[in-house]
Amino acid sequence: MHGVASHARREPIPVLENAIRWDREWREGQQELDRLRHLRNVVSQEIRELKKAGRDPAGKIREAAELPDRINTMEARVADLQKKLRDAMLRLPNLLHKSVPTGATEAENIEVRRWGTPKAPKFELKPHGELAESLGLADFERGRKTAGAGFVYLLGDLARLDAALLRFGTDFLVKRGFTPLFPPHVLRRAAYEGMVDLTAFEDLMYKIEGEDLYLIATSEHPIGAMYMDEILDADRLPIRYAGTSTNFRKEIGAHGVDTRGLFRMHQFNKVEQFVFSRPEESWTIHEVLQKNAEDFYRALGIPFRVVILSSGDTGKVAAKTYDLEAWFPRQNAYREVGSNSNCTDYQARRLNIRAGKVGGDKFFVHTLNNTLVATSRCMVAILENFQRADGTVVVPKALRPYMGGVGEIGRKTTARRKRKGTTRKASARRRRAH
Repeated sequence: MHGVASHARREPIPVLENAIRWDREWREGQQELDRLRHLRNVVSQEIRELKKAGRDPAGKIREAAELPDRINTMEARVADLQKKLRDAMLRLPNLLHKSVPTGATEAENIEVRRWGTPKAPKFELKPHGELAESLGLADFERGRKTAGAGFVYLLGDLARLDAALLRFGTDFLVKRGFTPLFPPHVLRRAAYEGMVDLTAFEDLMYKIEGEDLYLIATSEHPIGAMYMDEILDADRLPIRYAGTSTNFRKEIGAHGVDTRGLFRMHQFNKVEQFVFSRPEESWTIHEVLQKNAEDFYRALGIPFRVVILSSGDTGKVAAKTYDLEAWFPRQNAYREVGSNSNCTDYQARRLNIRAGKVGGDKFFVHTLNNTLVATSRCMVAILENFQRADGTVVVPKALRPYMGGVGEIGRKTTARRKRKGTTRKASARRRRAH
């Protein structure tokens, strides 16, 4: 009953009812198909025996002549029911953890804690997109010209800041026992279907025309699929990966208060925590992944809060999800910068990923994923939380070693431009003098 009750909290019951009905009809149809095939063999044998005995086999021949059509009809019905059942099973969501609050939307999400004091600057913050453009660090117009809306050219110190977040994030996880991983940026449909409900997710993804390949929307998907149809050595668990990837999504939604910016992009970079674990360890690991993400944002000095998603806001593949929401002072709001989900054995069953020892019992592993940092959103948080009245931006101390010691963005860029301008003028005067 827990399974039915869990699905009822977030999925229309007809999905489950249809799956049960189609499963019953498929089993009945398969039994009838097996009976007809057996009957065909029996009738064929009877015809041979009648002929051998010198008796008239006409009646059995007529019966045998009718069987191919009946078998073909039943084969088509069984195949159709099997497809319907498979599609329905792929649409069924995971069973929710008992701690997930019941609710239809994000309005029923529950806040569990906060860290840091939200900043309220005494000056008016510049929109981060306009600020980046004014400093010559982002070119949205040329991104739109060459690739369309939702793409950008990152330049100079902003490109370095993006790379710094990726490098700091990877080093941060390596120190906590994770193995760096750079996955394929495309996946075949069969692999993708094991990770997500493609009927709901396919509209978000870019498909390569004429190929059975999709650009990845997150490194979680290729990492999770890498062991499909394999049996892992149980002694290796938990397997912890720090996946770095460029991700592609067709749907970017609303931007909030700023129409031009980095918060929602078709292309963005990310460092992902992904773990394959024993079932009995997954809920402890879920909390560890959450602590890692919170510690990362503490290291950057960005205030945040943590919420548990309600049943209606939880993705289909997850049993429970935390969202980490950073503080964005220009927007005067906390906004999501990363999610942390325990998918239990849901994805492993779809992908047939098991673990065990040779000759011993096997079990489906649990999979967990967490966005340590999506650089585009994190850079917005930095540009808003560390912006000064003069338009410069302080670089968080944790990132400075990854930016060659650069402590601020803006002033040095402007100074370099002035020096270059002065040098060009001096050169021109010298040429005229000669």
